[in-house]
Amino acid sequence: MSLSIVVSAILVLVNAYIARVLFNRNPAPLPPGPKGWPIVGNIADLPKEGGQDWLHWLQFKEKYGPISSITVMGQTLVILNDAKPAVGLFERRSAIHSSRPYLTFAGDMVGWAHGLALLPYSNRFRAYRKNMHRLLGSKVSASRFNSLQEVEVRRFLLRILRNPGDLLQHIRTEAGAVILKIAYGYTIEPHTNDPLVDLANDAVDKFSIAAKPGTWLVDIMPFLKHIPLWFPGAGFKRNAMKWRNQIFEVAEKPFVFVKDQMKQGTQTPSFLSALLDAGIPPANSEEEIVARWSAGSLYTGGADTTVSSIANFFMAMALYPDVQRKTQEEIDRVIGKDRLPTFDDQENLPYVNAVVKEVLRWHPVAPMGLPHTSTADDIYEGYFIPKGSIVMPNIWAFLHDPTIYHDPMTFTPERFLDSDAHTAEPDPHRMAFGFGRRECPGKLLADRTIFITVAQSLTVFNINKVVENGKEVDISPEVMPGVISHPVPYRVDIKPRSEVHEGLIKSVEVEHPWEKSHAPLLNINH
Repeated sequence: MSLSIVVSAILVLVNAYIARVLFNRNPAPLPPGPKGWPIVGNIADLPKEGGQDWLHWLQFKEKYGPISSITVMGQTLVILNDAKPAVGLFERRSAIHSSRPYLTFAGDMVGWAHGLALLPYSNRFRAYRKNMHRLLGSKVSASRFNSLQEVEVRRFLLRILRNPGDLLQHIRTEAGAVILKIAYGYTIEPHTNDPLVDLANDAVDKFSIAAKPGTWLVDIMPFLKHIPLWFPGAGFKRNAMKWRNQIFEVAEKPFVFVKDQMKQGTQTPSFLSALLDAGIPPANSEEEIVARWSAGSLYTGGADTTVSSIANFFMAMALYPDVQRKTQEEIDRVIGKDRLPTFDDQENLPYVNAVVKEVLRWHPVAPMGLPHTSTADDIYEGYFIPKGSIVMPNIWAFLHDPTIYHDPMTFTPERFLDSDAHTAEPDPHRMAFGFGRRECPGKLLADRTIFITVAQSLTVFNINKVVENGKEVDISPEVMPGVISHPVPYRVDIKPRSEVHEGLIKSVEVEHPWEKSHAPLLNINH
């Protein structure tokens, strides 16, 4: 049976190739790109497994210009290596370039098709966005969570003080505590790893692998999803089955938790409880799917991206001590040394704000964003973009363009402080969070979390390279591949700046005692 599927698929591809060659009547040429092979096209020009795809695609800019393309098995991929065509297509022509490609592996097999990130532009997508905009769409609405964020950052500082060697886990805990409280009214485990935080972070790590364009052959040849598990090369099916169970547990467990709390009248106000306030919708109805997955998307879309940015911040501070010193000088001058900064101080901390911008620019959390797909034929700058094209923005390239950002590989917050609007370098916020109708709906919350974490961390801590045997252990500013990219694991030395600062850190336990965790109510074996 599997052999007949393969033979049939090959015949379909051959026929499609012949038809394209004989009857191609495109109104304009495709964007330039390397010449492909018959039938399979440019399959050899896809990024290699384990590589940084943004650097792979950037090579096309030198050879073919700011917009290029390849075709694989009849599927057109358009690569944007310059911000101008990205703005032109995703914002000015957003009506036809705002959908998502159908990813057989990540969407269908793993189960991310219900999540906001991979939803096509549709009524369901608009319902998700409407729900999120109501909660997070303005500075006023996002500011409702100021006190929550400030307390959780203070607890983050305390965790670092007690165990500075487990920085990445502390960052994940902080991000998870904030977004889970907002999404579900859920309180995490205060002193140990929280099972829901760990489960969701692992699921999002897998998403970063699953949704990377060009990684999975089944995305190009969907018939492969029907091959049996024993068939050679079917390991991707086993991965999909395992990851799918994880995804649905992430969405279902907290959803059931909130429903149970509401039935008992013990719920903490949250995004999901507000959606269910008019009544719990019937199982598997459109209303239930929208409620469950818009809440799930709020968490899975917000936590891991924030983790990446904050991890990059700590790495940058160890690599650029002069930047750290300047930031601390501003904080000491404006805030003093007897309290921690709050959101009310943000307008008076321009250098801190510049550090936040540079964190977003220096290594964007989603270097290639998420791919868009075109829902109609289009002609842009004389090039034909067929309906169904996968259009990929190289956000890393936009934010490291040396004609726009001087010395782009260097962490330099000063680039955003020039008072002359004609010479100041562009604020990366416009591109770091996506474009047009696919812009991240939680960008205001993420931006505020990064700001308060940067400000409070540098108020109380000195962050340096680790010293062993009298020598500094160097840090290489490398990052890992994936849709959401994290820095390669590194070590830093984190110590309180003084006894006074250490006292500020410890005061959170007195002012904000730990709450009892909801984790035992979830029954997660992870």
